[in-house]
Amino acid sequence: MAAPIITVEHLGKRFQLRHKQHERYTALRDVMAERVKGLFRRSAGETTEEFRALDDVSFTVNAGDRVGIIGRNGAGKSTLLKILSRITPPSSGRVTIDGRVASLLEVGTGFHPELSGRENIFLNGAILGMSRTEIASKFDEIVAFAEVDRFLDTPVKRYSSGMYVRLAFAVAAHLEPEILIVDEVLAVGDAEFQRKCLGKMRSVAGEGRTVLFVSHNMDAVQKLCNTGLLLNKGRLIASGSMEDVVRSYLSARDGSNGRFEVAPPKEEGVPGAIIDVSVSTREGGVSSEVPVLSPFEISVRFRIDRELEHLIAAVGILTQLDMPVRTIWSAPQRIAPGMHEAVFHIDDVMLAAGRFKLTIGLSNHERSFHHAEDAAWFEVLDAARATESRIVNYRSGLVLNQSRVDISALTKPPHEQSRQSNAPAPPEPALRRPAA
Repeated sequence: MAAPIITVEHLGKRFQLRHKQHERYTALRDVMAERVKGLFRRSAGETTEEFRALDDVSFTVNAGDRVGIIGRNGAGKSTLLKILSRITPPSSGRVTIDGRVASLLEVGTGFHPELSGRENIFLNGAILGMSRTEIASKFDEIVAFAEVDRFLDTPVKRYSSGMYVRLAFAVAAHLEPEILIVDEVLAVGDAEFQRKCLGKMRSVAGEGRTVLFVSHNMDAVQKLCNTGLLLNKGRLIASGSMEDVVRSYLSARDGSNGRFEVAPPKEEGVPGAIIDVSVSTREGGVSSEVPVLSPFEISVRFRIDRELEHLIAAVGILTQLDMPVRTIWSAPQRIAPGMHEAVFHIDDVMLAAGRFKLTIGLSNHERSFHHAEDAAWFEVLDAARATESRIVNYRSGLVLNQSRVDISALTKPPHEQSRQSNAPAPPEPALRRPAA
């Protein structure tokens, strides 16, 4: 068995955070006086706090793996990539890397702003240990991919952020590193550029090279990566197949059992508030998992504080990428104060397999008084429930409604055609004499 290309053992990174008590506005003379006093005594009101960006993280990556690293903001993803890229040292633990690393972490990292695009291509190749001849052999591919040929001899400090990222990614992906590390910086580019980059990373991985990819786009990481790492508050809490790690990420919040509490409305004095949302199937009760082709229900419990003439409850179903799938709302009705529940029956539109989000709203005839985006999520499972499920891809599209399909023959089968050609020709019809 081949040795891992990356080995991370008990990795830790600590930062010292300084906090200073809030002070009133001071004039310049006050600042100068405090500076002079500070020469003789420690600054008053200043405290320090140790922040652990990474805490005892261990994992291995094999050559050819496509690793998606996910987690909420502040989980430690970017810090981990900076350590793997040798930009910042760890506070504890050890990292062993067997191969050349090319990384694209932040706009501005890796290029010298005063040098032209052409010069930076050769500089980055030299940093990776490549000869000038090797770099020159890839030069035309890099320029064509980045689409910056008109500005090739312009200092990169004059590039837009999109031009900069295009060239930086082209250099990192085409100079044949054994390990390619890419952070969320790809979000700077337009949609066409992002598709182009994802395609290039698939090509790089197909050549046996290793890719580490950080992104908040769950669809992108699942399409590109075969293994995943989930970080939370600096600790590695899940690793394994990308699909399993994404499921752990989306489930790592209240409501993973199918019931989700909703934060109270930010505005005060509103006539009511949503309490919670739940998803349930008719067979299995409340659950965040719905079998494909099964009807299900969305229940919204809410509180009304005063009588309303025209209450409307609404639910929006969206994909993980915020694409609206369907919006359902109740008819306006008078409603008394107290606890109530609105049940939305989803039985006429069957959703394809995948993960979906719910947005909930309550309104009266004047305005919406409680609106909760991403209030809940659920997954439609692609389970083999019937014979046809083994040959039908239930992950294609968004809905699976059955439509009428008519199939009819346009030509006769070959055996009927041959039988017809051998048959004697029918007799011509006799001419009838006109009646006298």
